[in-house]
Amino acid sequence: MSIAALVVDDEPIARHAIVRLLREDGDVEVLGECGDGASALAAIREHSPDLVFLDIQMPAMNGIDVVAAIGAERMPATVFVTAYEQYAVRAFEANAVDYLVKPFSRERFLATLRRVKARLAAATPRPAPSHELLQALDALRRREDWLERIPVRVDEHVVLVPVDDIVWIKASRNTVQLHLADRSHELRETMANLAARLDPRHFARVHRSAIVNVRRVQAIHPWFNGHHVVVMDTGQRLRMSRYQHESFLRLATTRTTASDDPPAAD
Repeated sequence: MSIAALVVDDEPIARHAIVRLLREDGDVEVLGECGDGASALAAIREHSPDLVFLDIQMPAMNGIDVVAAIGAERMPATVFVTAYEQYAVRAFEANAVDYLVKPFSRERFLATLRRVKARLAAATPRPAPSHELLQALDALRRREDWLERIPVRVDEHVVLVPVDDIVWIKASRNTVQLHLADRSHELRETMANLAARLDPRHFARVHRSAIVNVRRVQAIHPWFNGHHVVVMDTGQRLRMSRYQHESFLRLATTRTTASDDPPAAD
């Protein structure tokens, strides 16, 4: 079996490591290397490789954009390369798509290459990536778009507030209040729009009018009628809606203690 392979990665060290390992295998011919999505797109269309090692995180045109431009059903056998294992490994495995997580070992690479060979040797064609897989890959891309700093006006100046400094956020009609440990800022923004741009691993909605920084949660106290009280590390106490089950599961990783006291703030 002769396999024509293309290696796409914007990190030269990772790209050269893959090429070196491929050239040790007599069944593989390395057609070339690409350091960006645009050149990868052109190379796939020109050479029609059997196999592509495709980095997901690349500037300008990333791996997701390459798949979208070629068409999932027309993509060669693809090994996705990513630095963020926790986001998509289960989706990759469930959809029988090969992957490598950087940094990878020689043993892991050889295991992936064996899977690729078995798939290419099979009589049935390789299934195209499913809608669920593409959603998981897109989540990897969106991960890089979460807000890191929020510009707010203070007097005649604009201050960039790191999102890590935010303790909690309160909605007030068409504005939100960013509560920090020692001050607060008002931002003309709807809660829904701001929530969509915050990393959901770090920020969770506990009430229709409140979002908390999960890393600043000190404790969760059961209250009554299915409600809970979230205590922030500043001492601020916020009521959590009983309908915010997803938020509760996220927050439940913090220390939980019982309390019958009502919240000091809603």
